[in-house]
Amino acid sequence: MASKILYVCQEITPYLPETEGSRLCRALTQAMQERGNEIRTFMPRYGCINERRHQLHEVIRLSGMNLIIDDNDHQLIIKVASIPAARVQIYFIDNDDYFSRKAVLTDGADNYFQDNDERAIFFARGVLETVKKLRWTPTVVHCHGWFTAVVPVYLKRIFADDPIFRDVKVVVSLYGDGFSGELDPGFGAKIAGEGVKDKNLAILDTPSYENLCRFVMEYADGVVAASPDVDPKVLDMARASGKPMLEYQSPEAEDFFDNYNRFYEAIQ
Repeated sequence: MASKILYVCQEITPYLPETEGSRLCRALTQAMQERGNEIRTFMPRYGCINERRHQLHEVIRLSGMNLIIDDNDHQLIIKVASIPAARVQIYFIDNDDYFSRKAVLTDGADNYFQDNDERAIFFARGVLETVKKLRWTPTVVHCHGWFTAVVPVYLKRIFADDPIFRDVKVVVSLYGDGFSGELDPGFGAKIAGEGVKDKNLAILDTPSYENLCRFVMEYADGVVAASPDVDPKVLDMARASGKPMLEYQSPEAEDFFDNYNRFYEAIQ
């Protein structure tokens, strides 16, 4: 059974340096397309991405919408590029306020940006609004990296009755991408301001990495341990959640991509 898979990624190589997550997102999109699935893939257009080298260009018919985050207007700009070797197209969510800085999630001193919570909200909203504009109905949405954590709650709460997303299943991949400290304490209130009414938002009163993972798993239909370095507490939470789970396997395994394909089919 072919699936229509929406990949929402924190990072993808070759647009960002190679990491466990960026390599897997690059490989998965190609492998699932080669297996007959229909794919759409999104990531943020961080300011450190070289637009000329990677031949990004704006998609005018998808751009121009204004998204209100915490009572402020932010223009949504959509860009697109192709990975020629993979025949895969990547959509980029862009905005001057959130993504013009020449960095990904941290400043030069390796401190997390104070507005990473708002950037994650804008990214989530931008992806889902753009998919609606594309009039494309995914059967599976697969989120990679903690920066995508807002997508599942929006799918299950704000867009739950939208014909595009009504029957979608959400998969969340867990990585060893933990951070110390906490995101902005107003994170939960900002999501509530977007129209989310949910008792689980109380988890984000203390928006630590562990709590963010606990929060996102509440809205997942399936969980993937995508790294051998997933935080042990987070891994225990995932196993105790009762959700279908794909345990970690080496990318070198012969049936690595087939196992993902079977997992998508099993949860639909």
